[in-house]
Amino acid sequence: MGIYNLDKIFKPESIAVVGASKKEGSIGSVLVENLIQGGFQGKVFPVNPKYSDIHGLKAYSSIADTDTQVDLAIIATPIATVPEIVKDCVAKNAGGAIIISAGGKEVGPQGEDIEKKIEWEAWKGGLRIIGPNCLGIISPHRNLNASFASMMPEKGKLAFISQSGAICSAILDLSPKENIGFSYFVSIGSMVDVDFGDLIDYLATDPQVSSILLYIESLSNFRKFMSAARAASRLKPIVVLKSGRSPAGTRAAASHTGAMAGEDIVYDAAFKRAGIVRVNTIGELFDCAELMAKQPHPSGHRLAIVTNAGGPGVMAADALSYYGLEPASLQDDTIEKLNAVLPAQWSHANPIDILGDASPERYTEAVKICIEARELDGVLAVLTPQAMTDPTAVANGLARISKSRRYPLFAAWMGGTEVEKGTEILNRAEIPTYGTPEQAIRAFIYMHEYSRNLESLQEIPPKLTKTLKFDRNRAQNIIHQGSEGEESTLTELQSKEVLAAYGLPVNRTEVATSAEEAVQLGREMGYPLAMKILSPEIVHKTEANGIKLDLRTETEVAEAFRAVTEKARDHNPEANILGVTLQPMVTQVDYEILLGAKKDQNFGPVILFGMGGIFTEIVKDRTIGLPPLNVCLARRLMEETRVYTLLKGYRNRTPANMELLEEMILRLSQLVIDFPEILELDMNPVVVTNGKPVAVDARMLLEPAVRPSPLHLVISPYPEQYESHEVTSAGVAVFIRPIKPEDAPLLTELFDTLSPTTIYYRFFGPLKGLPHSMLVRFTQVDYDREIDMVALEKTNDARERMLGTARVMSDPDGKRAEFAILIGDPWQGKGVGAKLLERCLAIAKERGIETVWGIVLHENTGMQALARKLGFKVSRSDEPGELELTIDLKSVEF
Repeated sequence: MGIYNLDKIFKPESIAVVGASKKEGSIGSVLVENLIQGGFQGKVFPVNPKYSDIHGLKAYSSIADTDTQVDLAIIATPIATVPEIVKDCVAKNAGGAIIISAGGKEVGPQGEDIEKKIEWEAWKGGLRIIGPNCLGIISPHRNLNASFASMMPEKGKLAFISQSGAICSAILDLSPKENIGFSYFVSIGSMVDVDFGDLIDYLATDPQVSSILLYIESLSNFRKFMSAARAASRLKPIVVLKSGRSPAGTRAAASHTGAMAGEDIVYDAAFKRAGIVRVNTIGELFDCAELMAKQPHPSGHRLAIVTNAGGPGVMAADALSYYGLEPASLQDDTIEKLNAVLPAQWSHANPIDILGDASPERYTEAVKICIEARELDGVLAVLTPQAMTDPTAVANGLARISKSRRYPLFAAWMGGTEVEKGTEILNRAEIPTYGTPEQAIRAFIYMHEYSRNLESLQEIPPKLTKTLKFDRNRAQNIIHQGSEGEESTLTELQSKEVLAAYGLPVNRTEVATSAEEAVQLGREMGYPLAMKILSPEIVHKTEANGIKLDLRTETEVAEAFRAVTEKARDHNPEANILGVTLQPMVTQVDYEILLGAKKDQNFGPVILFGMGGIFTEIVKDRTIGLPPLNVCLARRLMEETRVYTLLKGYRNRTPANMELLEEMILRLSQLVIDFPEILELDMNPVVVTNGKPVAVDARMLLEPAVRPSPLHLVISPYPEQYESHEVTSAGVAVFIRPIKPEDAPLLTELFDTLSPTTIYYRFFGPLKGLPHSMLVRFTQVDYDREIDMVALEKTNDARERMLGTARVMSDPDGKRAEFAILIGDPWQGKGVGAKLLERCLAIAKERGIETVWGIVLHENTGMQALARKLGFKVSRSDEPGELELTIDLKSVEF
């Protein structure tokens, strides 16, 4: 169902309260009172057959009896009655419902059945639902308190979404004290329909929302969530508190929401990939909320610390150091300005210790100088109550100068009763205040993390130095043979054959089923050799004493065969012993790493990279990434481990070839994209010798695929099925394919071919070049949301050249989409635009998009002619000088 129906929930003109009551203190009574007292300007219809009026309003026996259209129904009746009420809402053509009632899937199978009935009735009628088991929603800018929380928070630009009504209540209670305002406050409940992805989509483009806070216990539609979050986090910060880090917490979260929670480290990786900042505690969520609500976002980590005491300044510097940062270095002109207003004994460095006898004027002047300094990204003012320092007067001084800030100004007002009044003044001036320097630094670091995440999201990956090729058929034959029926394990030899089919380097491995065969293979392969037990049931060969190394004679090979097989049978009498594998012994190992993949029950396949060898599970130096990956993401995956420092070269050891490791990660990523049957895959160890990596052991666990590729992923991969070679009406041979992140340089070259007129037609104004942010937006697309095709040709020197691009950008409801097209001047009028747009429209129709529209300038007659040729209708736009082009895809064929 489309998210734009959410307007009826958040911007209703009429509300029916089903289960309204006169009983003082009841939920039904509080809901009506809150709507009235909150100042809701629309109509309110209490619905309860027991009463003729409630709180001075006419009461109705059912929704069907209300006088006029109902936009939103708030339902607070026993949950068993809700399916029928939802059916009545659909009949009344209501746009949305908030179900306060508890007793759904969180209580067990019976409640789950009721929720399914609610979902079915709502889906049939196109009714959007928040809840059940929720507190409701609050929209201060619309004077809408559609909840049973009695407090209406101040208006602000912070949106808060929570699965826990109790967390909502706590933040609501805190907000007046800290002077935090909100644009939206949503208790989302059990998410029978509207979920986090829907709400993030809705809030992302709302100008009244500057930041989004989430409290999550579990997610439902993981792919929708990732798609929405990746899009929204490019526009505004998203901060999440995800409960269930510990096994006990995970079980509690599951019982609370009735949903399964996945491995926490995978949530960390997913949030990072989506550009979301994750905090660890409720306190940190409060702290971030205050900083985001009151201050601009820092563009960097260069922080000045102004303090009237040395100890707290050191504490602040230590807190920065914990996160790998240091106080910013002060430029000479800043130090000169500070010298002019501070006593000679000041620290002459950052932290800026202005001494214990600092007057309010000294304090204010020092902070003002820092606010104006170009080398800084934020200022932390730390104060301890001392005889010569008046916390209230200092707070008044900071409040006066705070409006001139370019970046965050925040404070640590340390103490109790002496600093209370000053804290109140700072809060009213929208200067975030914290009780300790560490608390303040932590909040700043989280906001800086968003800036870093944004940089990562906008990093343009380099193009690979070679084309990666894969033998899918060869890998498919092995995997499909091995995955018949239930869960199964490929042998080491089979696993290495699959890896080799995808270009992953593996060592030579031969199988011997007898001692005699092992001896014969030893003669052919040469010495020294490594021998390993071959059995699907024995995964960890070391634990079964199933490995013999450095075998140098026929006698050693024969004895090793007998010893290895006997030890394996002792370890697992039920194991199917297929023989042993023989491999050339790697005598010089510089590094051992782990490279693998596993299928998470929620987020699908994830890639693991870390320190390898027999101590992998003890050292636990590993990081996780979500496919699909590119060169930048592969490098970042390695950089987040401790072993990466070693891989760059240690003492006399040769550095690992990082490009080859990146390539291995990319090839593994493609393997798990193509084969949803892969449940687990281990290459441990991958040994690095003289810089070159090679997998010397491998195993692969398979299961029948529940979803076909690429639907098993939470991030849509490059859709290569849309690639095609075409010839335009003018005879131009082009390769049409979806755009890639690596295409940024080609897009820049295309822009250089554009005339000022073409630029004006496409961008509706002059543009000298494509800024970095625009390049990122055009090339790093979400293939689930956008259809962005490019036309390429080969130049005389065999380089690729981009001739044009067309894009269709879907609304989150998946029914309407906007198109845009750009063709280089040398190729206009040669059929390139027609081929590109026709291909985009065909894909849009295939995906279920019903209407595609676009805006064109009145003088752009060429685009109008192309649109009419493809079946668009041309009509006047609301804006002067513009026309709207619209095509109904249901009525056309491609």
